[in-house]
Amino acid sequence: MRCTYPELEENHIRPIVKMLPPEVGSYNGSTHLLTFQNGSTIRFGHWNGEASEQEYNGQEYDWIFIDEATQFSERAFNFLGGCLRGVNDFPKRMYLTCNPGGIGHNWVKRLFIDCRYKTDSDNPEENENPEDYNFVFATVEDNEPLLKSSPGYLKALASMPEDLRRAYRYGDWDAVGGNYFKEFSMKTHGFKDFKIPQHWLLYRSFDYGLDMLALGFFAVDEDGRSWCFREFCRKGLIVSQAAEEILNHSLPGEDYVFTCAPPDMWSRQKDSGRTMADIYMEHGINIIKCDNSRVQGHLLLKDMLRPLPLRDNFVRSLFPEGQAPDTLPGLMFFESLTQTPENLMNIQSDKLDPNDCAKEPHNLTHTVDMLRYYAMSRPLAAPPQSEQWPDEDEGEERDYDEFMTGEA
Repeated sequence: MRCTYPELEENHIRPIVKMLPPEVGSYNGSTHLLTFQNGSTIRFGHWNGEASEQEYNGQEYDWIFIDEATQFSERAFNFLGGCLRGVNDFPKRMYLTCNPGGIGHNWVKRLFIDCRYKTDSDNPEENENPEDYNFVFATVEDNEPLLKSSPGYLKALASMPEDLRRAYRYGDWDAVGGNYFKEFSMKTHGFKDFKIPQHWLLYRSFDYGLDMLALGFFAVDEDGRSWCFREFCRKGLIVSQAAEEILNHSLPGEDYVFTCAPPDMWSRQKDSGRTMADIYMEHGINIIKCDNSRVQGHLLLKDMLRPLPLRDNFVRSLFPEGQAPDTLPGLMFFESLTQTPENLMNIQSDKLDPNDCAKEPHNLTHTVDMLRYYAMSRPLAAPPQSEQWPDEDEGEERDYDEFMTGEA
């Protein structure tokens, strides 16, 4: 398996067919199947994102080889792993080869480098067995034929940028993350869950399609720092169901300034003349149309990830006395969140436009788009507690103009 057929043809099919004697086996170019005289077969395949799931659904293989595995998503890896089956006694195995970087960098690093396995699921079938994974470390020195035929290869590696040189020359898996948001890390942008102060301003943001509703909840502190404190993702929801889920996951007493929505919510249906925005508003969800500029939105999102001065007294109180840092990123995530931070960590740069995020694999884009809409909405900072207005029944009646301008 490789991601594209031209790579498969160049790196695998031609070399294998060239060294295969005709009396041993033959290759069929239309079916990409190599058949041996004893009945064994090798199928050459490529993975075209989630669309390939239909092609390989129900297939059975004894061995699966994935070349450049870090170009595959974890979803693809798990799906292909489900094809390792059959009633024969032949041992089922999967072999991966790869370099650091790429969309699959993080799951490969987790399983084979860091050896961090999922072992605490309530469903034992979802747990990962450490004995199922083995890593063989290799450097360029192990490829003696390559060094002999291409003596200038080491110099070519040495001329690469520092992060790529460390990754490709020395196999350093910490040198690159392979993603668009390289500045993002849960070690830096993650924080243990806490109760949101009542005076912080609350916002929601979502990306919607039948393939996924990606919903995020945000609170903004006095420094203007955003805290993503809740997430919800679900497939197959029609518009009214999506609106109901937004309300179901908004707790009583939470007053949201507005909810960020993609601009296609305002597209009118030809038959009814209604928009999806009408349905959300009928459910009492105060949505606003967000700018859909991808590059500007992603750059604003990257800007939100940079450090901001930490002055908010409540946030400083969350640290042990005397240990509060001087700065904290402008976008933080509760540690209980899983899908949104993971997708933000894994999404790649667009191959044609490094200023933009890749649109594939599509399942990674929903939560990132949700964050992009939120970043484009420019949420306001919470007013300091010392400036909180008294209840309306306290003191004398206030002038309308003073009330509307915050007495400024």
